[in-house]
Amino acid sequence: MPYVNIRITDEGVTREQKAELIAGVTDLLRRVLGKNPATTVVVIDEVATDNWGIAGEAVTERRRRGE
Repeated sequence: MPYVNIRITDEGVTREQKAELIAGVTDLLRRVLGKNPATTVVVIDEVATDNWGIAGEAVTERRRRGE
């Protein structure tokens, strides 16, 4: 049973985009590895930008500077 965890920042990803990610990852595992879609689990975690750091600082701060 494949388990895939996708972590993204919580910056306005729509329900439709999440559904597309889930379907796409499930299909990729089916095509490449022959995994059964019925037993493939995909979880999307949305993380606040204050809780996601890059290069020693929060994404929130980087976004404020336009990075």
